[in-house]
Amino acid sequence: MYRNEPYGSNAYYYAAPVRQSYPISVSPYAYTPAISSDMRFEHFYPPYAQPAWSHHANAPWVHGNLEDTREKQQPLTFVLIHGAWADASFWNGTAAELRRKGHTVYAPEYPGHGSDPNKNVTHAMLTKSIADFIVTNHLKNVVLVGHSFGGSLVQTVAQQIPDRIKRMVFFDAFVLKDGQSVADELPPSTLEAFNQLRKSSKDDTIMLPFPLFRETFVNLASLELAQQIHNAISPEPAGPLYEKLDLKKFYSLSTPRSYLFLTEDNALPQGSDLYGWFPHMANRLGLFRLIKGQGDHMTTAKTEPRMLAQKIYEAGRD
Repeated sequence: MYRNEPYGSNAYYYAAPVRQSYPISVSPYAYTPAISSDMRFEHFYPPYAQPAWSHHANAPWVHGNLEDTREKQQPLTFVLIHGAWADASFWNGTAAELRRKGHTVYAPEYPGHGSDPNKNVTHAMLTKSIADFIVTNHLKNVVLVGHSFGGSLVQTVAQQIPDRIKRMVFFDAFVLKDGQSVADELPPSTLEAFNQLRKSSKDDTIMLPFPLFRETFVNLASLELAQQIHNAISPEPAGPLYEKLDLKKFYSLSTPRSYLFLTEDNALPQGSDLYGWFPHMANRLGLFRLIKGQGDHMTTAKTEPRMLAQKIYEAGRD
């Protein structure tokens, strides 16, 4: 293997041997390499002893920064699905950045969230709402992105209208096994807390107490920002979190899929074989593209929308 290194504002290639290890995704179907955005695909042009770019006068990086070649993005159609304790405004900054790059972006609201006061909803109602939105708006070749709880909706929507979905992107999101509920993937202490919060509510909802929210959902935020985000959330309908889902059709789909993992996301335990986003749930996808970035569960969409938009694009492009 050989390393590419910057040279001024350009990039060049030289034949210095380096050790390189790539992450491996272990799926229930096969042992396959996860394709990661932070992999460096490295090149060598024998028998040149000098930088290879000097032999390629028309190469784009000879005339400017290599980053310039990445500005023009493949135009895509994104449908962004938010998670629990959020509404469609979660995507505002990210959607604006994606649109600025020339993409078509939709962030539909679903029942029991946003301005809808009715919390008596089911997972099937949420699925139908999003699937109907895609069909009614005649959307095709959709990159369907789900965050957190929204991952379970990516699964159910994709199996309802697979012909309209170009790629599925799970962003720190649940990837449930057939017959599971989201609640089944919570560690025992969290599940017990949710059960108690659900039992104490008058409308079958769960409201996250600030100490739990602050340490797990917005761990990178300042105290002031953490309080601001918490004050904006609404109680989450409990029913869809506990529903067991029939996902047999999802696991028969050949639709390409990606997993976007932010490395400081503490909403689920890290480093556990039994719980967590990556690799625990991501590996259920079989062959998938892995994209990593820095961020937590809910702060990053507010504070780093440009970075998040770029990562979502990397997850969604061909």
